[in-house]
Amino acid sequence: MMQILVTGATGNLGRVVLETLLLKFPGQNVSVLVRDEEKVLEFKAKGIHVFLGNYDNIPALETAMMNVDTVLLISAGDQGDRMQQHKNIIDTAKKSGVKNIAYTSRAMRNRDTLAHQLMEEHFLTEDYIKESGLNYTIFRNTLYMDVIPIFVGKKVFGTGIFQPAGDGKVAFALRKEMGEAMANVLANEAFENKTYTFTNNEAYSFYDIAEALTSLSGKVVTYHPVDISTFQESMRPSGIPEAMLQKVVEFNTDIKNGQEDEITSDLENKLGRKPTTLKDGLKTLFEL
Repeated sequence: MMQILVTGATGNLGRVVLETLLLKFPGQNVSVLVRDEEKVLEFKAKGIHVFLGNYDNIPALETAMMNVDTVLLISAGDQGDRMQQHKNIIDTAKKSGVKNIAYTSRAMRNRDTLAHQLMEEHFLTEDYIKESGLNYTIFRNTLYMDVIPIFVGKKVFGTGIFQPAGDGKVAFALRKEMGEAMANVLANEAFENKTYTFTNNEAYSFYDIAEALTSLSGKVVTYHPVDISTFQESMRPSGIPEAMLQKVVEFNTDIKNGQEDEITSDLENKLGRKPTTLKDGLKTLFEL
């Protein structure tokens, strides 16, 4: 039976993947890499192997990958040198005799026209994995539906939605459903150098989000597609760091340019059911 190491296990996506894997594998066949020492006992209580370390700690990675044949690399955050961290995982896996690697990438239409350049690192990581000679499975995940409350803000029912995304659409899906689908693939399928693109069965604009929130709340929510400069000036008084504001603008630019509207049946097929719709997802996320 597979011996799998899940990196990034304390993050929201990692936890979902892990929960589903533990329904399919005994704990002794699952290992996790965690950064926070306080989380060690929590994971040990589940009967799994726990290793303390991070993507920059090569000796810790080598220890965690001993006797492991499969690694799930959950993409690193952008606080450090993400590409080097990913290379550390991939290089250590190859050196340690790991046979299979899976990676959580992003569903973007065209890497050559991205506004959000950090997204290019996902494609560079894919390239590096393919060049490594390891058997791979790549999961290209759509933008989480879970981020919509962050995008539109807590006061959306009073102010409406102001985003520089134009008429662009996103095939938003719930993070927990993508994590579940990933675990299903890891548990049931061989690593045959495949790429899965996990999206919802429909793509949604911010007009659709406004309409759904209006219907759910009984309060009129309107989407105002503003230009970038107007959006930036409206956000700066909130105190948002300039670097974060630029990321939000880049996300919206890619949405406007159609980078996020690809639709496939991969998520439905690997879940074994239809993904949660926008309206049903927003009902849960906004507690309506």
